[in-house]
Amino acid sequence: MPAILAKKLGMTQVFLDDGRVERVTVLEAGPCPVTAIRTPDRDGYEAVQLAFGASKEKHLSKPELGHLKKAGAPPLRHIVEFRDEAGELQVGDTVTVEAFEVGQKVKIAGTSKGKGFQGTIKRHNFKRGPKSHGSHNVRAPGSIGASAWPARVMKGIRGPGQMGNKRVTQKGLEIVRIDAGENLLLVRGSVPGPKSGFVEVRTDA
Repeated sequence: MPAILAKKLGMTQVFLDDGRVERVTVLEAGPCPVTAIRTPDRDGYEAVQLAFGASKEKHLSKPELGHLKKAGAPPLRHIVEFRDEAGELQVGDTVTVEAFEVGQKVKIAGTSKGKGFQGTIKRHNFKRGPKSHGSHNVRAPGSIGASAWPARVMKGIRGPGQMGNKRVTQKGLEIVRIDAGENLLLVRGSVPGPKSGFVEVRTDA
């Protein structure tokens, strides 16, 4: 299961060989050194740990620096584990975009853009009320309570509140182009998060 850590650079468009224009999201993916291997005998599960994102030493703790130094890796900001049943990678190896193929389906996980406190129309796609004839119910959610029973608001009611800034996994994205020299993945589809956001790319879409 190829996997890699990446930074979202933004969106652009590319011309394919058949002349079609494809809108893509550009990801700066890797190189990601392997900093640890989890085994069933020692840890109870199989996984590979990757690191990504250059950082200054002063921004990392001494245990983090020691862990990276033991694996022969420079100071890196993000460390993530991926399940790995194949067990092909070893500590000291480096994962690059060459582990992927054009046309491959991937799923990408990241933290979505924070929208702040939003109402029900923006947050849950509610319909608005009438604007004419003196109606004051334009963007209000409307009645949510019951009468004598249960005399309270039931749990799970969709209402206003914090929107975004949550972990989101987008599935079914397709790799359109790979630039191994610049460590770039060009992906068709919506990648969660803002520009310069940190994302995880997996092939088990």
